[in-house]
Amino acid sequence: MPREIIHQGRKIKVAVDTSAGPNGEVIRRDMILHPGAVVILPVIDRDHICILRNFRFVIGETLWEIPAGTLEPGEPIQEAAVRELAEETGYVAGKWTYLNYLYASPGVMDEKLHLFVAEDLTPGPPRPEADEELEPVTVAWVDAIKMALDGTIKDAKTITSLLLWERMRG
Repeated sequence: MPREIIHQGRKIKVAVDTSAGPNGEVIRRDMILHPGAVVILPVIDRDHICILRNFRFVIGETLWEIPAGTLEPGEPIQEAAVRELAEETGYVAGKWTYLNYLYASPGVMDEKLHLFVAEDLTPGPPRPEADEELEPVTVAWVDAIKMALDGTIKDAKTITSLLLWERMRG
């Protein structure tokens, strides 16, 4: 059955899908189609990371987040991670680790987030996009984990990346 694109934006498409449900009844579902994204945990050293204060227009709040960005058409995910890290923090990484991927909100959106850890960082000047209000901040690792656990960090991709790396880093 058909999927109709009802809106095409700069980064997303909104669609209505009409399909048969398990009992044969016709079901209409709204969905957001997203090209996917990369998420990068910049590890400065064993005891420090770089995290962003990032103003999010949609919710009208400044959140603590790690760098992330939307994939460009045909762009390999690691190239996107390198690009986003440099744009948002200025850092260039000598070592990359792919953690895993997750779905942001699979009930309404197909966005796949690829999680990376960037290490052996060389600093440089950030180059945020015109619509980004970002402030890179160095945070102690123990403080970042506390922030994830006490609700200071409200961003799911950041919490997931921090807790995965906490478990994996040894």
